[in-house]
Amino acid sequence: MSQYENLIVERDGPIAIVSFNRPKTLNAIEAGIRREMLLAFNEVNADDSIRVVILTGAGRAFCAGADLTEKNPEGFDVEVMLNTEYKDAILAITNAPKPWISAVNGAAAGIGSAFAMNCDLTVMAGNAYLYQAFAAISLIPDGGAHWHLVQTLGKKKAYELIALGEKLKAADCLALGLCNRVVPEAELMSAAKELATELAGKAPLSLRYAKEALHAATVQPLDETISNEARLQKICMNSEDAREGAVAFLQKRAPQFKGA
Repeated sequence: MSQYENLIVERDGPIAIVSFNRPKTLNAIEAGIRREMLLAFNEVNADDSIRVVILTGAGRAFCAGADLTEKNPEGFDVEVMLNTEYKDAILAITNAPKPWISAVNGAAAGIGSAFAMNCDLTVMAGNAYLYQAFAAISLIPDGGAHWHLVQTLGKKKAYELIALGEKLKAADCLALGLCNRVVPEAELMSAAKELATELAGKAPLSLRYAKEALHAATVQPLDETISNEARLQKICMNSEDAREGAVAFLQKRAPQFKGA
């Protein structure tokens, strides 16, 4: 794995762990992290030997959002920055051919909450929370947070969280479907790795194309969803892994999937 100044990228067998690494600022995102995110995300996505990626934050927080102490250069345009520095990094997770798990410790606030929600699965520590902090400084959520909130919660609840700036605790995130599991703080990474290990043993093509089909289904009518599923099922059906899965089932043994 490459070395980065503001991110830590580690390898644990078929699992990559990417950590925001500015713990003194609660991993608030500034130019250094923005420069490195897409490079790191693309690196782990391109490595076929990595089956699952965990995204987390070093220290006491997942990510406190954008660093409000950062001085913007002359001519700064927030629209350009969001579209050129954040969007590609967020979509690298969305379009990744493998599952990403966010392991949320402490605060996932502002754009940090968008990164946490954008992962395919989320494990939260008991002390963690999602926080739409924007209204307090006369801004709106960005990084796709509106999309994730309305898809999961519906318009009324999403607007309530945005307008009132409520810190949504881990237990409430679990009840609302914004995370998959809540564990004690000390067990967060072990729980995330356990989930990642389980996923790493599954058929990579099945995980990849189910992820793709789910994203498409959020914007497609039923008839298009059925046709898209059929297209992706054909890819899976014609794979070596599908043949291996069928043979292993008949032989009553664990399949050995290769992602091909």
